[in-house]
Amino acid sequence: MTERAHTSKADDRIEAQRQRILAAAQKCFVEHGFHAASMATIADTAQMSAGLIYRYFKSKSEIIQAIIGRQLEATRDKLGQMHASTVTDMTAGIIESLDEQGPCDEHSMNGALFMEMSAEATRDPQIATALRAFDAAVRSEVANWLSRRKEQGGYGLPQDIVPARALLFVCLIEGLKVRITREPGIDRALIESALSEILPVLLEPAHKDC
Repeated sequence: MTERAHTSKADDRIEAQRQRILAAAQKCFVEHGFHAASMATIADTAQMSAGLIYRYFKSKSEIIQAIIGRQLEATRDKLGQMHASTVTDMTAGIIESLDEQGPCDEHSMNGALFMEMSAEATRDPQIATALRAFDAAVRSEVANWLSRRKEQGGYGLPQDIVPARALLFVCLIEGLKVRITREPGIDRALIESALSEILPVLLEPAHKDC
C-alpha cells in the first residue's frame, strides 16, 4: 500500500468517526436538549468513550458548530439539485421532506434541532456566529435558485425582489418545521392548502392584479 493510499484510508476513518459522533450528538440534542445532553451521553449514544470524542472535538460547542457546518453543506447540495416545478409538485415535495425528517438526518435540520440551536445561539457567541453564517449562506443559495432562468431550473425572478422572496421562503420552511415539531398531528391537507396559496406568491415574478 502506498503512503498516499494509507493516508487516505486514515483520513476516511477519521471522517467516519467524526460523522458518527455528530450523528449521536444530533440525536442527543434533539431528545434531551443541549444542556442535558452531556459529553458522556453523546459517548454512550455513539458507543465510544468520552475520551475518544475529545480527540475529535474539544467541546460540546465545537460539536454544535460542526453540526451546523454539516447541515449547511447538505442544504447547499439539496438546493443545488432543485429545479423549477409546479406548485403542486413543490407542495408535495415540501410536505414529504417535513415528514421524513429524523433526529439524525444530516440532510435536513428538523424543527427540534432548529429550536435548540436558536436558543443556544442566545447564550453562546460562537454558535450565534455560526448560525448567522448558516442563515446568510442558505438565503444566498435560495436566492440563486429563485433567480436562475427557468431553463436552468430556476424561476427567473428579477433581482430586485429576490432577497425578500428568499427570506420569506426560508421563513416559510423553518416555520413549518417548528409547527410540525410542536403539532405533529397537524392535518397535512391543511398544510397543502396553505402552501398552494402562498407558493405562487413567492415563485411568480410579479403579483397579479386583483
